Amino acid sequence: MTLLDIDGLKTYYGADDGWVRATDDASLSIERGETVGLVGESGSGKTTLAKSIIRLLPDNAEIVDGSIEFDGTEITELSNKELRRQIRWSEISMIPQNAMNGFDPVYTVGEQIVEVIRHHEDNTSKAEARERGRELFDDLGIDPDRIDDYPHQFSGGMAQRAMIALALALSPSLVLADEPTTALDVVIQDRILETIKEMQEELNSAMIMITHDMSVVSETCDRIAVVYGGRIVELADAETIITNPRHPYTLGLRNAFPDISDDDQELISIPGSPPELVDPGEGCRFAPRCPFAEEECWEVTPQPESYGDGHQVECHRADEIEHLQAEAGKKETWREQDIGEPEPVGTADEQAVEAEVELDD
Repeated sequence: MTLLDIDGLKTYYGADDGWVRATDDASLSIERGETVGLVGESGSGKTTLAKSIIRLLPDNAEIVDGSIEFDGTEITELSNKELRRQIRWSEISMIPQNAMNGFDPVYTVGEQIVEVIRHHEDNTSKAEARERGRELFDDLGIDPDRIDDYPHQFSGGMAQRAMIALALALSPSLVLADEPTTALDVVIQDRILETIKEMQEELNSAMIMITHDMSVVSETCDRIAVVYGGRIVELADAETIITNPRHPYTLGLRNAFPDISDDDQELISIPGSPPELVDPGEGCRFAPRCPFAEEECWEVTPQPESYGDGHQVECHRADEIEHLQAEAGKKETWREQDIGEPEPVGTADEQAVEAEVELDD
């Protein structure tokens, strides 16, 4: 059963030189109990997409178009008061990237958990809310007596667990996890991810896992949405994204994902940087960095095409899967000097005339 349905979402940031199209025509649905990963480089629009769901956006951001329907309720039509009372934390909670930024440093962790619970549950006493917090601490492997500690008294891993306790205190239907383990070492990261998964299954909560780490989404997610330039360029189940992707950007991300069975593997990076989104123009936004870009890629914005079993791709050359996959695994394919906008079409004389006209203008 569908819990969240995002359709044609456009969230823009106002800037001095125009609107930054951080999320541009994104569509995504999530089922109850499902985990969907949003993966892509920093600046691709992952966090903006997630924060748009609960409208936790800065003052210069605006949802300019699209629909966000959560369990039958249109989020974009709710007032801030209705969002705070009906949706945020009680139905949709968030685990931020840095737990220390999520807690108020002048209150104990327990006080903050109690406040969240009692704000949404009028009939719950302080004692009952506190006991629930202690139970969550115990479930998450934290000594329940630490509930009276201040955030700065926790280690990084423990603070992240405490933030998970806060996010799950009201048994939300959907959890937004924004890079929840980025600042932690790999051992603690693995434990945190396992803890999140166990608690999610216990509560039957859906989750959106935001990360740039392909290994994290491959371990934790049922489906993966690959985000680039504010658009979802590929969407499929996790196994398909990892083993059989069709978009060149996804292929590039996979090149940076180490294979522990291959001792001689050489990781290949994607040259260039994510696009400026003030005026991205027409065409595929990955074209300036894509070694497979052709003239059409620069001129026509690709639309989602289905390749069965929920696999959607925005790429003009997605049908050429065998060629793309074979060439994408070669380091020379991704040499920066080979990637760039195609030369103007026409003879040298025609180009010279066009240049003179431009100078005259």
